[in-house]
Amino acid sequence: MGPLVARLGRAGQRLRCADRARPWVLDSAVVLLVLLAFCLPDLLHASGLTDGNGDGDGPHHFRVAFTRLPLPAMLALQAGLVLPLLWRRRAPAVAFGAVTAVFVLQWAIGAALRADVALFVALYSLTLHGRLRQLPWACAVTAGALGLVAARLSAAVSVWDALFFLLSTATAALALGLMIRIRRAQLAGLRDRAARLEIERDQRDRLAVATERTRVAREMHDIVGHNLSVIITLADAGAYATAAAPERGEEALHLIGDTGRQALSELRRVLGVLREADGERGKPELSPQPGLADIGALCEAVRAAGPEVVYRTAGDVDTLDGGVQLTVYRIVQEALTNTLKHAGAGARANLAIVVEDTLLTITVQDSGPPTPVGRPGAANDEEHGLVGMRERATLYGGHVSAGPTGAGWTVRATLDLAPRGGAR
Repeated sequence: MGPLVARLGRAGQRLRCADRARPWVLDSAVVLLVLLAFCLPDLLHASGLTDGNGDGDGPHHFRVAFTRLPLPAMLALQAGLVLPLLWRRRAPAVAFGAVTAVFVLQWAIGAALRADVALFVALYSLTLHGRLRQLPWACAVTAGALGLVAARLSAAVSVWDALFFLLSTATAALALGLMIRIRRAQLAGLRDRAARLEIERDQRDRLAVATERTRVAREMHDIVGHNLSVIITLADAGAYATAAAPERGEEALHLIGDTGRQALSELRRVLGVLREADGERGKPELSPQPGLADIGALCEAVRAAGPEVVYRTAGDVDTLDGGVQLTVYRIVQEALTNTLKHAGAGARANLAIVVEDTLLTITVQDSGPPTPVGRPGAANDEEHGLVGMRERATLYGGHVSAGPTGAGWTVRATLDLAPRGGAR
């Protein structure tokens, strides 16, 4: 049963594709089928069904007197009933009106033709392809036309019996058209919903990729920017100290090596999570994300490059979760990196991390360079460092401000530690 249903489904799909490419073929096939099945028998019996002299089949009380039609008149009425079906899908209301007009004319003169089935085909097509607001008047017109037929047949059968049979046939055509129309509307809705879901899925994927790229870019900037700033400062200091104190130059080289290895390790960790794991051997070597416990080592690395760093904490900082600690570490790292780049080796930086209730405040204030130089500020707010700090703070409902304080520079960040969605 399964393969048969699948083959029928594929055949139906091919038929629909062919119909969309050449819709006139199916309309012509319907007209040809009606001509062969219902018009040809009347043409072979040129006198119609029966005549008034009692010729024909069936018991005497079922014989009805119908008008004998000459062959040209019969051909004209058959053409009027069948040919409008060629437009049953493109102009269903027009086709139904034309068929109904010929149908009423035919029965008004007392003629009966098997091609009258075209009225039910036209009603079905109007229900399926026409506008729904056209159905009430179409049903009324159909009922009136079938009432005329029942009146003509009253000599042989009861009017109510004839009406029951004729209206049941019309109702079947109407119901079939409505059922197929509703089914097609449901399938179209499902296809549209599937298309929208696919678009939304692609958008979510692109958004996730963009978010991940932003996160990786932020991590790379923090790692590379800080460590390169330390390396550059140590290299410059070592170059000046080599002539006067060779041991200081050697110490600077050792510090440069240690800083470079640390930067390389962190870069491998960040890049490793981007690679797809290929079994156990393909999994990257991961290390814990830095937190508040690593800020002391960060300050030592900055001190080794020259600036004096005073670090203090206040409040219950040990209970902060890993995500908050990583955010604090990266903000401090970026702020000290800016101090190292812009204030120079002779500067002094005061670092304070304070937790009060649900508010965490980070303050990094430096004394500034010996000679005033430009610093990133409001006019250069798009700089990656400040943007990265603001993005990290925004994740915890906070904000970052940066600006001059006397000869130096101050970076202040606040984070909201209150649980999201809870009472505030």
